[in-house]
Amino acid sequence: MLALIPALLGVLVGWGGFLGWREKLPRSRGAGVRTDATMRSDEAFRVANRVAGLPTMVAGAVGVLAGAAVLAMPDTLGAVLAATFGVVAVFVLVAGGGVLGHRAASAVPAPVEPAGCGGCACSGGGGCGVLR
Repeated sequence: MLALIPALLGVLVGWGGFLGWREKLPRSRGAGVRTDATMRSDEAFRVANRVAGLPTMVAGAVGVLAGAAVLAMPDTLGAVLAATFGVVAVFVLVAGGGVLGHRAASAVPAPVEPAGCGGCACSGGGGCGVLR
C-alpha cells in the first residue's frame, strides 16, 4: 500500500509534465506553472509549461521508481525511507521545474493593449462607472 503513494504521485505529475512539454496543458485548469508571469498571456503559460515539462516528467519517473523501490525493500524501515525519499524528490524536481518555467515566462514580452484603449472603457464594464 505504501508503494502506491509515490507511484500514483509520479504518474499524475509525469502526465502533467508531458502535457506541458507537448503544449497541450489547458490554461483554464488548475494544473501547470501558475504564477503572475505565466498567467499574463496564453503564450507565457505555454512557454513556461514547455520549459517545466522535462523536469516534471523526470519527477514523475522518480515517483514511479520510488514506488517500485518500496516494493523491493526487504523491511519496513527501508520501504518507508524509499517512499519518503521518492515523494520529497518529486516535490523538489517539480519546484525546480516551476522556477525554470516562471523564469521563461518572465522573458516572454507582455501582451500589448490595443491602441486607443483607455483601460476601463475596453474592459466591457461600461467605462468603470465614470461618466465621460
